Amino acid sequence: MRVLDSELVAEHGVTSRDYEVLLYLAQEPNRQLPMSALAERTMLTRSGITRLVDGLVQAGLIERVACARDARVSYAQLTEVGYEKLRKAGCSHVASIRRLFLEHYTVEEIELLASMLSRLPGARPEGQCSVQ
Repeated sequence: MRVLDSELVAEHGVTSRDYEVLLYLAQEPNRQLPMSALAERTMLTRSGITRLVDGLVQAGLIERVACARDARVSYAQLTEVGYEKLRKAGCSHVASIRRLFLEHYTVEEIELLASMLSRLPGARPEGQCSVQ
């Protein structure tokens, strides 16, 4: 994970945690999620996700959007700049995952591993590693 993180930072200026948040948002309708759902998916505390989102907002990759129906709810929404950053970072990130992990296993082993990991709490079968 350190290698993946350092490659993302060096090549695209985002951490693997940043990438994860951008990817979750890109996979949602309107490219947005409530902050509470984002904290749950990333397994971060509310304060942890707030700090991470603050940095992504400052970089112009996401924006905060207030809920029109409930003032207690706020959303993180992916910007076009954030989507483009994610799209570009995804190409090299997936290549790194292949190089560092997948090359070491047969297709059958990868399918078995994917099947086993899909049973873990929080696993999302429709999840992707990139938006490509």
